[in-house]
Amino acid sequence: MPSSSTPTLYRPTTPRTPGAPTPTSTYKDLLERVRTEGLLERRTGFYWGVFITLSLATAATLGVVALLGASWFQLIPAAVLGVLFTQFAFLSHEAAHRQIFASRKWNDHAGRWVGVLIVGLSYSWWMNKHNRHHGNPNTIGKDPDIAPDGVVFIEEDAQQRRGLLRRLAMVQGWAFFPLLTLEGANLHVLSIRAVVSGKAVKGTPKERLLEGILLTVRFALLAWLVFAVMPLGMGFAFLAVQMAVFGVMMGGSFAPNHKGMPVIAEGAKIDFFSRQVRTSRNITGGVWADHLLGGLNHQAEHHLFPNMARPNLRRAKVLVQEHCAQHGVPYTEASLFRSYGIVVRYLNRVGLAARDPFTCPMVSAYRLH
Repeated sequence: MPSSSTPTLYRPTTPRTPGAPTPTSTYKDLLERVRTEGLLERRTGFYWGVFITLSLATAATLGVVALLGASWFQLIPAAVLGVLFTQFAFLSHEAAHRQIFASRKWNDHAGRWVGVLIVGLSYSWWMNKHNRHHGNPNTIGKDPDIAPDGVVFIEEDAQQRRGLLRRLAMVQGWAFFPLLTLEGANLHVLSIRAVVSGKAVKGTPKERLLEGILLTVRFALLAWLVFAVMPLGMGFAFLAVQMAVFGVMMGGSFAPNHKGMPVIAEGAKIDFFSRQVRTSRNITGGVWADHLLGGLNHQAEHHLFPNMARPNLRRAKVLVQEHCAQHGVPYTEASLFRSYGIVVRYLNRVGLAARDPFTCPMVSAYRLH
């Protein structure tokens, strides 16, 4: 099994024998095995433990903020809050996938209150975007996570860049992590815009109103706490550091999972199992990675079993690897820092298309047809 990701063109070399099982047709066998071993059972106690631990850590950090007063040492708890908010975002993500409670209603309540009131992101907006990603990962025209934004992930999008965005595309791999320092603020702005406009929001008008209230309360309380204990300039520096760390942590957790993995052409016919596994990269690192990345390090397993609780993903990995070996589906994993290098190199290769009007052949090799 490959230890890193160097995506190549997926092209079956021999026709499948008529009547032979496909990865998708046998996926139900894998699913049944996973279910038999109890890997789809809820681990509510684990999530309560994580939530209580994060809540106590957040309360302690806010207590330090109040005690420090007008001191530039405030930038340390600001960074800590950025990390803690990311961990709460992981909990909201897991609730959205029905991993925590058996009740859909309770999962939605938990995801919305944690994600909106604590993290400051619209749960309805994020659900709409993330569900489309899960249905069609790395698929052109369907996965919002590879749509052009500050950076581009497809060479055709790079070719269409003009002006400063074109110059940025040329060096976007090197600029990617610095740009992530702005991603926290970007996520907040997108959430507020979605709730106010009602566009790209999945939820009832009542839920949208609730999110608007929770977002207002969240930002007002944070601003009040910050500016009540420190001068204006220091307060803005505190918020800037907190959002920068939050953005880097969020982007640094999600980007390694699919960036630099094969891109699927719009309309391509690929079975469910292959689509999910071939476009996913797992991150090695043991239990510490499970907590640091909120289970996202088991990306293939998460995409195959979205409602599987975080503690069960590591056990499911063995079963998925066996299934991949049996059916000849590449299973990709890399260390966290090696995956970052892959992402940077991939984005730079995509950016070559902004310099040259012709399609870069190196990038074309990353596409599934």
